[in-house]
Amino acid sequence: MSAATTIKTDRLLLRKIISEDIQNIYKGLSQPDVIKYYGISFTSLEATEEQMIWYRELEESETGIWWAICSTDGQIFYGAGGFNNLSKQHKKAEIGFWLIPEFWGKGLMQEAFPLICNYGFEVLELNRIEGFVESDNINCKKAIEKLNFKHEGTMRDCEVKDGKFLSIDIYSKLKTD
Repeated sequence: MSAATTIKTDRLLLRKIISEDIQNIYKGLSQPDVIKYYGISFTSLEATEEQMIWYRELEESETGIWWAICSTDGQIFYGAGGFNNLSKQHKKAEIGFWLIPEFWGKGLMQEAFPLICNYGFEVLELNRIEGFVESDNINCKKAIEKLNFKHEGTMRDCEVKDGKFLSIDIYSKLKTD
């Protein structure tokens, strides 16, 4: 897999995540509203380097690809999105996404998500894209359903977070959907 391809629309630029993005990654992944339903969080810029390494290792190992989601001029960083747990053998990957809260409710996810999915289906030749959403994350579940992902079921009490069990809803979109 080559480095992340730049994808551009009238309003968005999806580009490779670079080391200079660390401030914005930290800004997003240290916000309580973002990390409430996200698997990781960071309390310092230094700790955020772990995430930057993860983004690089995904591409190097060919197990995923993530983009910085920005304004078309690249000046405003909205968030990040992409694929992880990519399986070439099974032609599937897990989609992930987060936005800095000040950009919520502006239709950015509705615009960027299909771009990422199209890249997965057309360039990565995926047949299936999976989304795993914490059952309590009502807004994300509504958004992913609007994007024609199908709810396949719920894994009940399958993970522990902050000492409590949580359930995960499984969504998928097939190339033929």
